[in-house]
Amino acid sequence: MEDTLKMTKRVGVSKICFKEYHLPLNATDELIASTVAKCKSEGIDLYSGGVIYMKTKEQVDGAFEYAKKAGMRMIIGVPNHELLSYTEKKVQDYNIKLAIHNHGPGDKLYPSAESAYVLIKNMDPGMGLCIDIGHTKRINRNPEQDLNDFFDRVIDIHIKDVTSNDAKGTCIEMGRGVIDIPSFLRTVVKKKYSGVLSLEYEIHADDPLPGMAESIGYTRGILSTL
Repeated sequence: MEDTLKMTKRVGVSKICFKEYHLPLNATDELIASTVAKCKSEGIDLYSGGVIYMKTKEQVDGAFEYAKKAGMRMIIGVPNHELLSYTEKKVQDYNIKLAIHNHGPGDKLYPSAESAYVLIKNMDPGMGLCIDIGHTKRINRNPEQDLNDFFDRVIDIHIKDVTSNDAKGTCIEMGRGVIDIPSFLRTVVKKKYSGVLSLEYEIHADDPLPGMAESIGYTRGILSTL
């Protein structure tokens, strides 16, 4: 967690979404409080947590309690379909948004943003989407088109690049893969998206900083021209 915060500061990013290996879902109140304090002392906003899978009501309850204790305003989550109404009630009770994450090939619940959208489009506005543009591309969908089509529910975006538009595609530094990042970002700006573009960098786990810096620098460069 501390290494992650140091790297986040080094690349000039001020918001972060923690995964469970940064802050365990079963963390004690003391550990949650000390972690939140560490983030604040480093000037980093712990705005969200996830991806959190929710297969039971107890897991939904636990996720929202975890987010509440950590002061998170959003959960990046994957609730089972039969738990969506129960989860919607938690969104309303806790005033914490839920962004359903698509996972592409092999994901039987939410392979695409559309697969979640059709289930939540008439629910509370706090029930939204986290579009993962890498997994979207890996099922040969156009991330830009999905952003346009389902924009009214998009509350978070996992931004990355991938090596191919099929199940064999893997993460790669931004700008080196098959996603038209400039075109996607142009749509982000045109739609006046006001949420977070969250870099999800899933390679070189032992030394992620160079690739993170390259990806963030590339993205900033594109945004500076729009």
